[in-house]
Amino acid sequence: MSSATEQLRAPVAHDPGERPFSESLRGWLAADHEHTLGTLLRAFSDKSFAVLFVVLLAMPALPLPTGGLTHIFEIVTMLVALELIAGRREVWMPQRWHRLSLDGASQQRFIGSLTRLVARLERISRPRLRRLLRLRIADRLFGLAILVCAAGAFIAPPFSGLDTLPALGGVTVSIGVLLEDLAIVALGAAFATGGIALELILGTAAYSGITGIL
Repeated sequence: MSSATEQLRAPVAHDPGERPFSESLRGWLAADHEHTLGTLLRAFSDKSFAVLFVVLLAMPALPLPTGGLTHIFEIVTMLVALELIAGRREVWMPQRWHRLSLDGASQQRFIGSLTRLVARLERISRPRLRRLLRLRIADRLFGLAILVCAAGAFIAPPFSGLDTLPALGGVTVSIGVLLEDLAIVALGAAFATGGIALELILGTAAYSGITGIL
């Protein structure tokens, strides 16, 4: 068994389900240990997929021109989503990814911003239809939803900004799963659906314009 897998399966100091997720995340940040992607997934092992999806899709969700850089995050997101669809209970990643440091200033600012966003959503969130989100089939549907969100962001033309809504939808769906609030999950699905529809509408219009000129 690899050391990375042993780290993910090792006991954790707290159960994220015992207190709000934002407080658990603050506790992970404040703890005196190495802050890596592997330790983050281990700390939230029961919700590691949702945490990773938020981290991966956060950059594409920003309304900033990033060119094709975000495609890397979207491809990794789609691969991890396929793991969830296939029925895996824990995230598999190459061992070197587990050692990816989150102690840099920019990474700390990102996680701090994520924590504040989750805390704001927690104030309006309630465990709506929690039982549905805890069904075994719900994990596969969650993976499928994230796969669609990431694919929708991936097909957006570079510098168009059209990847923002599908990626934001994936982030919101994942936060809804973390908070066990189906209403927030539905809101994320609406963001993603609207973003993908906008891509199709604008893409069809652009194609019609080009063929009309030719």
